[in-house]
Amino acid sequence: MALVPPGSVLWDVLSRAALQVEGGTDLVREDAVSAQEVSNLTAGLVSAIRQLADGDAPPAGVPPSTLSRRLLALLRHRFVEAAAAAPSTDPRELLGILWSVERLAASLEPSWHERFTDRLSGPDGLELVVEVAHDLRSPLTSILFLAETLLRGRSGPITPLQERQLGLVYSAAFGLSAVASDVVELVRGRDRLADLDPMPFSVMDIFESVRDIVRPIAEEKGLEVRIGFPERPVRIGHPVALNRVLLNLITNALKFTDQGFVELAAVEGPGDEVLFSVRDTGRGIPPRAMELLFEPFRRREREREYAFSGSGLGLSICRKLVEAMGSELAVETELGKGTRFHFRVPLPVTGVGEPAAASSHAL
Repeated sequence: MALVPPGSVLWDVLSRAALQVEGGTDLVREDAVSAQEVSNLTAGLVSAIRQLADGDAPPAGVPPSTLSRRLLALLRHRFVEAAAAAPSTDPRELLGILWSVERLAASLEPSWHERFTDRLSGPDGLELVVEVAHDLRSPLTSILFLAETLLRGRSGPITPLQERQLGLVYSAAFGLSAVASDVVELVRGRDRLADLDPMPFSVMDIFESVRDIVRPIAEEKGLEVRIGFPERPVRIGHPVALNRVLLNLITNALKFTDQGFVELAAVEGPGDEVLFSVRDTGRGIPPRAMELLFEPFRRREREREYAFSGSGLGLSICRKLVEAMGSELAVETELGKGTRFHFRVPLPVTGVGEPAAASSHAL
């Protein structure tokens, strides 16, 4: 049953309102490609309102876009203004058209996916990404605490199998927490060092900490983890950044190595320099993959043999941190033989602690 007869004067009022909307393209310039797009979409809205007023189902020809919703709001406003000034309008017909407009507006409301996309593309989209990353870190921190508590036997003795499984849980949660931190820092442009002032630290302590975290992954894959300390391990520098870079690199190496070993080494160079390197006996990186290796938010191409992370956040952050320490992250690779990431940083020797002879250990 038609809500508004075809000969109603209100249809002429709606048509005039549509012409006013088409003439005011400045109001929707941000969302419209051209004046022709505004004209076509406005005509589609008028046609859809007529169809709904005739008692038909909501049409599928009008896209539920930001532009269509803005144009419909303008059309409604112009129509109400014109209808109020029109003589002898039937209230029932007026309500019929307004009801049709509301039904059309409801059909144009974005889905959850569209709302999320609109939010991400809006001015506060990056802050939404940060909020999600923060929400991920909170439960992951709890998982890390609980796993570590169980591993240390504070809740009672555990079997070797349980210890191995808890180690994998800890490593996985730590990796996810690191990704969330990478998102926060990259979005906010924080490629600066967390520890702004250099401080004394032990390279040996950092290496052992990294080894303990990745040990479960290495054991699960049957890989050997080799570590080599410098002769003088107590240095002055930025331990937080160094730890993060080395952990990310060795985790990446373990991910793409199926047999053999990964090696974390520090060799003394000229002056106070220390050469850090992470080497593996993995598959190597194809030349075409090298082009995007350090690019954040890269797209994974299915045909590529080297299926590195689609986001690329870890290596991007590593490069930024290494540059902030005054160096450059370099990579050498050979297909079928492995990959080596390395960088040199100046780390003055401190008199704190006893010097240790260069040593090499393996899991």
